[in-house]
Amino acid sequence: MRRPLRHPVRLVPLGFLAVILLGTGLLMLPWATSEQRYTPFVTALFTSTSAVSVTGMAINDTPNYWNGFGLTMITVLTQVGGLGILTGAALVILAVSRQLGLRNRLLVQAETAEYGVGDVRWLLVRIAATVFATEALMAAVITGRLWLDYDYPFPRALGNAVFHAIQAFNNGGFTLYSDGLVAFSRDPWVALPLGLGAIIGGLGFPALFEAFRERRRPGRWAVATKLTIWGSLALIGLGFGYLLVAEWTNPYTIGTYDPAGKVLASFTQIALSRTGGFDVINVDKLTPESYPLLIVLMFIGGGSASTAGGIKVSTFFLLGFAIWAELRGEPDTTVGQRRVAAASQRQALTVALLSVAVVVAGTVAVIVLTDGVRFYAALFEVTSAFSTTGLSVGLTPALPESGQYLLTALMYVGRIGPLTLGSAIALNTRRRLYRYPEEQPIVG
Repeated sequence: MRRPLRHPVRLVPLGFLAVILLGTGLLMLPWATSEQRYTPFVTALFTSTSAVSVTGMAINDTPNYWNGFGLTMITVLTQVGGLGILTGAALVILAVSRQLGLRNRLLVQAETAEYGVGDVRWLLVRIAATVFATEALMAAVITGRLWLDYDYPFPRALGNAVFHAIQAFNNGGFTLYSDGLVAFSRDPWVALPLGLGAIIGGLGFPALFEAFRERRRPGRWAVATKLTIWGSLALIGLGFGYLLVAEWTNPYTIGTYDPAGKVLASFTQIALSRTGGFDVINVDKLTPESYPLLIVLMFIGGGSASTAGGIKVSTFFLLGFAIWAELRGEPDTTVGQRRVAAASQRQALTVALLSVAVVVAGTVAVIVLTDGVRFYAALFEVTSAFSTTGLSVGLTPALPESGQYLLTALMYVGRIGPLTLGSAIALNTRRRLYRYPEEQPIVG
């Protein structure tokens, strides 16, 4: 007798771990590197985890260390990690058998935060169509630009465009250029498609589909969609304005650009700093005022059930509404004339506090493991790894192996942690037929 699938969400971390280990083995092979040599285990594990968790952090120079096979593996691992292990597996099953059993539908729901069992098949079709259509459009625009204006041979232009389109939409941060995308920071035909693709991929499929379906009636959006869409726009707008002002005169970033170039570079960097992880400007040369902004944006991340990491936009703004209601003495937390359940508020608080604890512990560990490291550098690197963003101030390659293993664990936890934690809390909800006497302890 088969054991019933009581908690399918538990297969999510196992699926990610299996793909990470498979990718590690393949990247260790000599024909994955440009020098045809075996890759050390820590390097292969770090790179595989970074790709599957759609982080993009690296401990070597990606375009020079890996050859075509290695870069192809990184691309495949990023696409699989962005789609989701169980979602990708369900897509394969659907393509082969044209139908999904109840078990596979439950698995997809566990990873995409969808609640309807009957429409999972169409959900998968919409996800696949959205992913590949968006990536194809981005790749087509960038291919034309590199081919026609940068004189790239067409095969190289197409390869570079496809690689970066997949990285951007899936919010990975690997690039084929040693200095990131700094050379394209003032080119709207390259920077804007990548920035907009990262924004779309970071919204999350549930919010994206509902916003499109009810695009003429945003007042009918669910609370989660409102928090994700309007919250993302607010974070991008505020972050863009702050970064533009902070870096306006910095000669090492955008200080020497013309006004249009400053605006484009700042917008693209903010769009990619929340989730994407590309360096459009030199992140390690930012003014001190800019680092707290990027740390906060990375920690918040993108939308639920998206390719982005972080505690998620809806979690952050839900806590903001709860605080505002408490300050006003309101009995309920409301968002758009909808009362938010107390259980959802507790889940948001739990995810946020545990995430803060992980980042703090990770930062302390990096400082202990590395002599002379600056606090902000350690905090930035740890937050980037946990939020699966991928930005770096150059600390990661200089870390000892123990520090690199620590960041590897943080990337893995960051990719599956908030999702698994939120689902586990929901699955473990119990209904009692009694309640204890109430007491109000002193707070504050």
